[in-house]
Amino acid sequence: MAKTHTKHTNLERRNNDNFAPNEIAILGTNCGIISDVVHKVSQKLSNYKLGYFDASHAKDVEENKLSEFVFHHEGNLQITTSGSVNKFQQRLDFAQFDYVFINGNHYQGAKQILILDEAKEASVLKRLEQLDRIQFVIKLTKDTNYFDFLLEKYPQIKNITCYTIDEVDQISNHINNLIQEKIAPIKGLVLVGGKSTRMGQDKSELNYFGKPQKEFAKELLENNKLETFYSVRNTSEKVAEISDKFLNLGPFGGICSAFQKDPNAAWFVLATDVPFIDDTIIQLVLKHRNPSKVATAIKGENKEFVEPLITIYEPKAYPILLQYLAQGYSCPRKVLINSDVEIVEIDDDFIRNINTPEEFEAVISSLRGTK
Repeated sequence: MAKTHTKHTNLERRNNDNFAPNEIAILGTNCGIISDVVHKVSQKLSNYKLGYFDASHAKDVEENKLSEFVFHHEGNLQITTSGSVNKFQQRLDFAQFDYVFINGNHYQGAKQILILDEAKEASVLKRLEQLDRIQFVIKLTKDTNYFDFLLEKYPQIKNITCYTIDEVDQISNHINNLIQEKIAPIKGLVLVGGKSTRMGQDKSELNYFGKPQKEFAKELLENNKLETFYSVRNTSEKVAEISDKFLNLGPFGGICSAFQKDPNAAWFVLATDVPFIDDTIIQLVLKHRNPSKVATAIKGENKEFVEPLITIYEPKAYPILLQYLAQGYSCPRKVLINSDVEIVEIDDDFIRNINTPEEFEAVISSLRGTK
């Protein structure tokens, strides 16, 4: 039997459309109307991070010899550079967006919104084969008719939801539903691969509540309906364990290894040296989860920085983690400090780290005192 030659490792990939994780092309009318629809909808959906992918309409453009990045102190950035459309580069550029609108007159999107404009019948005919996943139709007027060639090619098109161009609220609600449909499921990751140097023994095996802390932490996440895995340093074939593929990077490597296993899930990461985290705290983080952010993280009310190991990392965090690794940084807290993160503040006592035998004994004594 002949061997199959593969040139690269078959890795799990994040689900992408043509250019972005979640995109929709708008076509069927002139570019001005398309742009106007996008901007009106984006005002209604301002709680999401949205993008618009268009082509320049300038006739004559000289090739840029100098790339310019102009930052405004309020947060705006204008970039002028050279380059061409490349789906792999665009997927990196658009990885942080919840939804990307595409001007379908210029680029083909994986999903489509068709605007019926009698003046652009020829344009729609030219792109007929691109209309394979129409999500809904927009008519410029109520009296606008479906083109005969559309009905012939897609007999069911009249059954697709249809709005008029002035029904901005209904259009925005429909797009909101399309965004919500692709919000990543959450899985749990309990970090048990630490060296526990100061403790002198594996912190994940310490018994605070009648069982090893790693089991207690796993049950906390599983009780909230999260499929949960242990992050372990050594190679493991156990179903509920994810072994480090990014070696010698501590928790950072464990988080990246989880994303390598499933880049389409959000990961609720939980350390085993924070025994005061309970079901109430887990539910609080889940309640305040913001999928539009890179992560949702706990922060002590009197702490300066977030806790990177009591955090939900969204799929969009994975490329950012890898970018920091490429710069020589493997600190998840540094990533969160410098990223757009949803912060949940709680009392400092809940997030006390237990790192030494003395601290462990003090906790055991206090727990006995509360019984």
